[in-house]
Amino acid sequence: MAKELKNLTKRAENYSQWYNDLVMKADLAELSPVRGCMIIKPYGYAIWEKMQQELDKMFKKTGVQNAYFPMLIPKSFFSREAEHVAGFAKECAVVTHYRLKASEDGKSVDVDPAAKLDEELIIRPTSETIIWNTYKNWIHSWRDLPILCNQWCNVMRWEMRTRPFLRTSEFLWQEGHTAHATKEEAEAKAQEMLKVYADFAENYMGVPVLQGVKSETERFAGALNTYTIEAMMQDGKALQSGTSHFLGQNFAKSFDVTYLNKENKPEYVWATSWGVSTRLMGALIMVHSDDNGLVLPPKLAPVQVVIIPINKGDEQLQQITAKLQPVIDQLRELGISVKYDDSDNKRPGFKFADYELKGVPVRLVMGGRDLENNTIEIMRRDTLEKESVSFDGIVERVKEMLDDIQHNIFEKARSYRDAHVYECDNYEEFKERVKDGGFFLCHWDGTAETEAKIKEETQATIRCVPFAYEQTPGVDMVSGKPAVARVIIARSY
Repeated sequence: MAKELKNLTKRAENYSQWYNDLVMKADLAELSPVRGCMIIKPYGYAIWEKMQQELDKMFKKTGVQNAYFPMLIPKSFFSREAEHVAGFAKECAVVTHYRLKASEDGKSVDVDPAAKLDEELIIRPTSETIIWNTYKNWIHSWRDLPILCNQWCNVMRWEMRTRPFLRTSEFLWQEGHTAHATKEEAEAKAQEMLKVYADFAENYMGVPVLQGVKSETERFAGALNTYTIEAMMQDGKALQSGTSHFLGQNFAKSFDVTYLNKENKPEYVWATSWGVSTRLMGALIMVHSDDNGLVLPPKLAPVQVVIIPINKGDEQLQQITAKLQPVIDQLRELGISVKYDDSDNKRPGFKFADYELKGVPVRLVMGGRDLENNTIEIMRRDTLEKESVSFDGIVERVKEMLDDIQHNIFEKARSYRDAHVYECDNYEEFKERVKDGGFFLCHWDGTAETEAKIKEETQATIRCVPFAYEQTPGVDMVSGKPAVARVIIARSY
């Protein structure tokens, strides 16, 4: 068994350490010399690339186009939208100088005091300000609308406590920014993109999510409404996995972005923004993986099928390879990614453990006896079930198994999530039970005071007003006042 797998912490022992171990040992990422930042390794980046590719297709089907805006934003831009700057001020990294010079002893470099910028630049924590400053030049009349732009980029939000993929100072993401002529059109776009995220999470990641709207306290800074998808991890904690914001006319007013309507009268533009990030990698790991390593959904696995020959001598290897090559070719013609590992520098047992650790969905193994009997061993990563089957028809069998794994891991995650959603209207009971995780469906009086008290006393937050559950009348479990909504409350990452 691979040394890496032996040293993988068990989930039941320490879930947090299991996650950190898995990120490192499965070659997804490692810590960088810069505090709070990570290095995404090729295997981890390959998963992110597949996420990007699928999401990009889904965005473009809705009419969205990709663009790119500068990473550096003038500090003055942040002063124009008060709520927005207040939301990000403590997380901003600031560029103050533009040049270095050699130190007096010539052994190092110093910041050149003569190279101080006239105006400091902010490394983007998000791009609303610079994009709406740009849209002012792009939008003049109703004929210029809507504008549907997205950019794939990195952002910087200075974090004190970090964890790979879940919370890092620098992370990769996409941010969509759209401009519309009417409130109704903008609201519809914000909700449409939320549905795109939910579709991607469930049908590609295999992660069930609850869609809903955030409380005022939990909204994106500068938004009138923030819509969210919330996923449950295996420890019962919530992970906000994507958000879409209806920004109203706040940024249009801050940057004076108007258009002439069909009656030739000026109106402020309506806006949305929406984004998902490499945090999705964290969700993928924590929802599906087990004590043997990653469990990847076939649709996002960099390698969907690994084939390992077990041979005695080069002649037998050549015979096995000749037998398997047509299968490899047929699988690849179907768009299935295959790795044929005939390397002789690692024992078969090490390879088995390593590919299990990395979550490869299907493993095929052929040895000398299989060659004689026209059989092949097939194993599925989600259940670790393996069997010897006839070599004939193996291509169709693999294709069916990949589809079944994709379906199975989603259903398993959904069953777990549904079994851990609890209705609760007793605050003392809630305070005890929330420690063990789960989503709690509770009545809420709509006040920030009640929301703050729950957070202070339990470390749990209102995740959303969920769309999937019926809104029934009731009484707030904390204040005893009439409720305005039933909300999902949970501890979260």
